[in-house]
Amino acid sequence: MNTKYIILAGACSLALFTGCLKDLDTLPLNEHVLTSDKVYASADAYKGVLAKCYGSLVLSGQKGPSGDADVAGIDEGYSCYLRAVLYLQESTTDEILFHSGSSVGTRDLMFMNWHAGTSVIKNSYYRLYMSINYCNELLREISDEKLQERGLYEAMRGEAPYYRAEVRFIRAYCYSMLCDLFGAVPFVDETMMLGTIPRQKSREEIYNYAVAEAEAAAASLKAAGDNEYGRVDQAAAWFLLSRIYLNAQVWAGKNEYENAYQYAKKVIDCGKYPLAADYRHLFLADNRTTCKEMVWVLPQDLENTKSYGGTNFIIKAMTDGNMKPYTGMSESWGNARLKTQLVDKFELSDQTFDPSDPLGDNKKDKRAQFYTTDHTKDTWVATKPFQGDFKNGYATIKWRNVTNDGQPLAAGGTTYTAIDYPMFRTADAYLMAAEAILRGASGSRADALNYVNEIRDRAYLSGSYGIGISGRISDSELTLDFILDERARELHTELVRRTDLIRFGKFTKGYNWDWKGSDGAADNYIGKDVDDKYKLFPIPQEEFTVNPYLTQNADYK
Repeated sequence: MNTKYIILAGACSLALFTGCLKDLDTLPLNEHVLTSDKVYASADAYKGVLAKCYGSLVLSGQKGPSGDADVAGIDEGYSCYLRAVLYLQESTTDEILFHSGSSVGTRDLMFMNWHAGTSVIKNSYYRLYMSINYCNELLREISDEKLQERGLYEAMRGEAPYYRAEVRFIRAYCYSMLCDLFGAVPFVDETMMLGTIPRQKSREEIYNYAVAEAEAAAASLKAAGDNEYGRVDQAAAWFLLSRIYLNAQVWAGKNEYENAYQYAKKVIDCGKYPLAADYRHLFLADNRTTCKEMVWVLPQDLENTKSYGGTNFIIKAMTDGNMKPYTGMSESWGNARLKTQLVDKFELSDQTFDPSDPLGDNKKDKRAQFYTTDHTKDTWVATKPFQGDFKNGYATIKWRNVTNDGQPLAAGGTTYTAIDYPMFRTADAYLMAAEAILRGASGSRADALNYVNEIRDRAYLSGSYGIGISGRISDSELTLDFILDERARELHTELVRRTDLIRFGKFTKGYNWDWKGSDGAADNYIGKDVDDKYKLFPIPQEEFTVNPYLTQNADYK
C-alpha cells in the first residue's frame, strides 16, 4: 500500500454493532471474505483497518464505484459520506439547490419541509454510525493485550498508540456531526458488548463525549505536520475542538468561545499549514502538491476512489457538459445550481463568467467562480412552479479536475476526479478565531480584523499574495454579519453552511432565501420563516422499529 494514500486501501471484515444498525451489514473488502484472525495477522493488516476507518468517509463501499456497498439498504452512491452530508449542510441553506433527486427528498430539503421518512436524511445518519463502528472495531482489536496475544506488540508498539488516537479523532468527529445534525442520538463505543441495543444520550452528553475524545486525541496524536499525508495529527484535533467549542452555545448551552479561539489560534500559529498562495489551487487536481493549507484531507485519485460521492459527486453535480472545457471531466450531471443569495454576496462585476478568462484571473475576488453562460441567475421562472431546469441558477466551477496551470489530467477529461477533499483547512481557523473574538474571546478586535483581512488578501491576490486590488475591510465593517457572509464566500460547498446559519440565529427565521418554506407553486420562490424544529433533523423513522429506547426530536413525532 502506498502510504501517501493511506486512506485509499484496506482489507477487513468487521463485526459491527447490531443495535440501531441492525439492518446494516458490512461486507468483506473483497471476494476472499477475510475473517478476523486473518485481518489482524500483521502490522500491515492493522494499517489496512485504519485505512478503512479513514476511507469510510470518502468511499461508498468495498469495490467502487459501486457493487459492494458498506451500507446495505441504501443507494450506494447516496450513502457516500461527503455526498450525504452535503445535501443536509448545503442544500437546506442559501447556497445550493438540486433540480433532481426529488424521489429521495431533495425538494423536501430545498423547501424546508422534511420529515422523519425523508429518505435522503438517513444516509448521513447511517454512514456516521458505520464509521463509528469501524473505529470501535479497531479500538477493540488494537489494545496492548490483543497485540501481545497475536505476537505483534513489539512490531506495533511505536505506531499502535497513534492508530488509537487517530480513530478516536475520527469517532469524535462523527459524534460531533451527529450532535450537530440530529442532537440526542444513540451512543455506542468499543466497550459495549456486540449486539447490545444502544441507549440514547442527550445532545449535551454527545457534545461532552466529542469534546473529551477530541481532547484525548489532541494529547496523543503525532505533532502537527509529522504524520503521513491523509492521516491526522494534533493540528486536526485542535481544529475539531475549535469547531466544536464554537458551536457549544447551540449544542450544549455553553459559552466556550475562549476555547474556540485558543484552539483556532494553535492551528494558525503552529505554522505547519499555511494559507495556500492562491485560493483556487485548493480545489484542483494537484492540490496535494501545491497547497499545504489542508489540515485534514480525504485523498482521491483516478483509480482507488471511484465512487458517486466525494469530489467526483461535487464536480459532476455542480457542472454540466457545456462546462467540460473548464472542468477536466469527460462527463457531468449538472443537477445542482447556486441560489441567488450566495451569488449576490460577491460584487456584481465578479459574478459573470468570461470564457476568455475561465480561471477568473481578471476578477477582484478569485472566489467568485461561477459559470453563467446561457444560465439565469434566478432559480425560478415567473408564473411557473419550481422547474427542474438546470439552466435556472448559476453553476459553480470552484472545483475543477485540472492542474493549477489549467490543464486536464487527460485529453477530453477523466471520468473520476483526483481532487483531494479538504475536510479542515486553515482559512476556516482564521475565520473561527475572528468570530470567537467578536463573541467575547480574549483576542483584540485588531487581531480579528487581521485574521479576516488575511483571508481577503488571499482571495483578492493582494497584499503579500499579489498586486491585485485590495479587498481589505475597515474596523467599522467588521461585524458578525460580515463574518457570516465571508464564511459563505470562502467556504461554500465545504459542509458548514447550515451549521453556520444556525449558530448565527439565521437558519429558520430572520433571513430567507430562494424557495425556503415554499410549496414549489408558481411564484412561491420567495423564502419565508419556518418552524424552529428544522434546526435539527429527525432520527430516521426506521430506527424506531429496532430500538425501543429512542425518543424522536421535538415536533417530528
